[in-house]
Amino acid sequence: MTASPRKRVSSRARSAARRLAMQALYEWQLNEQPWQDLHKQYSGSEEGAAADPEYFRELLETIVPAREQLDAALQAYADRPLEGLDPVEHAILLVGFHELQSRIDVPYRVAINEAVELARRFGATDGHKFVNAVLDRAAAVLRAAERG
Repeated sequence: MTASPRKRVSSRARSAARRLAMQALYEWQLNEQPWQDLHKQYSGSEEGAAADPEYFRELLETIVPAREQLDAALQAYADRPLEGLDPVEHAILLVGFHELQSRIDVPYRVAINEAVELARRFGATDGHKFVNAVLDRAAAVLRAAERG
C-alpha cells in the first residue's frame, strides 16, 4: 500500500476526481484507449476543472493498466462474475477497490461511502447495495486493522 505525500485538497475536489475517473473508466470499458487520451479528454471538461487533477490522473494511470489484476482480486469479494456487471458499477468498484487496496491515506469508510454515493447517482436502481457489499467485504480483509 502506498501513500504519497500530498498537498491538502478539498474533499469536494477529491470527490469530483472520483466521479470523473468513474466516467472515464466507464468509457474505457466500452472503447478501450490509452489512459492518457481519457485523461486529456476529461481533464479538459467543465467537470474536470472542479476535480483534484493529481488524484484524477493517479486513478487513471494506476487502474487502467492494472485492470486485470484488480478484477482478479475484486472477484474474491463479489458474489457474481464481474464480466456481467453494469459498466458503471464496475468502474465504481475499480475506483473504490483501488482506494481500499492502495490508498491507506483514504479512510476505508470514505472509500466505501464515495463509491456508494456514485452508485446511487449513476448506477442501476439497487446497484449501490452491491457496491456497498463488495467493498465492505474487501475492507474487512484489506483494512482489518483500521476497522478494528
